[in-house]
Amino acid sequence: MARDQIDMTPLQSRDELVAWLEAGVKSPTEFRIGTEHEKTPFALQGHCPVPYEGAGGIGALLKGMQLLLGWEPIVERGNIIGLYDVTGGGAISLEPGGQFELSGAQVETVHQTRSELIAHLAQVGEIAAPLGIGFLGLGMPMMPKGRYKIMTNYMPKVGKYGLDMMYRTCTVQTNLDFASEADMVRKLRVSVALQPVATALFANSPFTEGKPNGFLSFRSEIWRDTDNARAGMIPWAFEDGMGFERWVDYVLDVPMYFVKRGDAYIDVAGSSFRDFFDGRNLAFPGERPTLSDWANHLSTTFPEVRLKRYLEMRGADGVPWDQLPALPAFWVGLLYDDTSLDAAWDIVKHWNAAERQALRDDVPRLGLRARIRDRNLLDIAKECLTLSYSGLRRRGRLDHSGRDETHYLEPLERIIDSERTPAEEMLEKFHGPWCGSVEPVYEEYGF
Repeated sequence: MARDQIDMTPLQSRDELVAWLEAGVKSPTEFRIGTEHEKTPFALQGHCPVPYEGAGGIGALLKGMQLLLGWEPIVERGNIIGLYDVTGGGAISLEPGGQFELSGAQVETVHQTRSELIAHLAQVGEIAAPLGIGFLGLGMPMMPKGRYKIMTNYMPKVGKYGLDMMYRTCTVQTNLDFASEADMVRKLRVSVALQPVATALFANSPFTEGKPNGFLSFRSEIWRDTDNARAGMIPWAFEDGMGFERWVDYVLDVPMYFVKRGDAYIDVAGSSFRDFFDGRNLAFPGERPTLSDWANHLSTTFPEVRLKRYLEMRGADGVPWDQLPALPAFWVGLLYDDTSLDAAWDIVKHWNAAERQALRDDVPRLGLRARIRDRNLLDIAKECLTLSYSGLRRRGRLDHSGRDETHYLEPLERIIDSERTPAEEMLEKFHGPWCGSVEPVYEEYGF
């Protein structure tokens, strides 16, 4: 989750909100790749969750990272809750359950994404190991961030799994650019429709409290009943008239969580941004929101693909570090190459909203065995992977060894060849060599 915005320019018209999104339009030569990934800290001794406080806590880890990197701290009520690179090199933030998130820099190639990841893990390891902290890319004590207290109180009112989403989930996310409003709409529609493919390929959350939970991606199942006013498959995005204005209208009506003033988070949970915009927020009567309020509110919408000044692919579970570059590679190959993007649209363009929703609902439990119309998801995933390979080959971005970006797709190819998701591989170990215990996960899957 990116750090909260602090631009206090008052908003006067809806057109400003549209223009804020439209400012994300870039020339294809300026397209970049952003990758965000969470990892859950655990104590190397005893494998228990890591608290914020104490000599071996998350706060100490962040302070150590600050000294190592020289990044600026993000401090709230005396607690360091994140770091950011003032030169644009990325940010580190805390999620509610202590998940440690790197919001990576905007880079040109997947090669650079992998290099950034390796450097980050080395830096984290240098500080974490002496503190007795390890990390898992799988999905705990609450972190001291004001927005999370408000969300914790509000979430149980609007969905069964809101608190599970905050405290149990772990994800990897890819952020990609668009060249025009029409290009944004095309990429948004393709990536929403195909998000279940990514969910299945990265399904990696089959355990709750140390036992199988009946799902391959419990994280994805959680999002089905967290807060449907701000999550889901956004069927209206496939209707005529979709564009920046339609997204603004959607976000205006999403219930708010908070308004930030200084270091304070003011609880306005349940009221709409539209009412705030019209001066009818009960906590701020007659006051208009700022650009900061708008940017922060946008970050509290959670559809399968989220539009900001770029598109965020939100469907994947966290996975072991060596598989993380596969997600940006998959989406870059599909969306940054027009031939592959057109072919991907041909796959999904005849699916209706009910069919897309049914596929998304089935994937958390069935993974690659889910079906849409007369096709199973495994076959669709194969086709998408082929298109992604082709798109990355045409991009032709080579590393120092002369390799293009296609080799980052190899973990996905192995999953498709074996017809087993990462979750199914773990479940086989749980019922086999792990003898019904999840304890070996810390050794085999720890970062």
